[in-house]
Amino acid sequence: MKPPADALLPLSPAVFHILLALADDDRHGYAIMRDVEERTDGVVRIGPGMLYGSIKWLLEDGYLEESPRRVKAGDDERRRYYRLTATGRDLLKAEAVRLEAAVGLARARRVLPRKA
Repeated sequence: MKPPADALLPLSPAVFHILLALADDDRHGYAIMRDVEERTDGVVRIGPGMLYGSIKWLLEDGYLEESPRRVKAGDDERRRYYRLTATGRDLLKAEAVRLEAAVGLARARRVLPRKA
């Protein structure tokens, strides 16, 4: 039996961003790396070793699954596409809620400005 999502928290930044990259579309590994780098303006970079090691355990634990092969024009047939499972989406949401609560605490302590 899998532990509840919040038992796995906090997630590493790399794992959080991998899950976030898959929240709205199926992607292959290189597209995940590019999405993370672009979305974070290069602040977060995930190398191939970290990416594929994380994907391996996320697949094994059922948070990701391979999506049906979708070969696009000019795409390499060997590319594997990944997508979130329902459990993976729950894990991503649990981490986002945890991070939102941390930001709320920072606002309460006046580390960050309060929302307008």
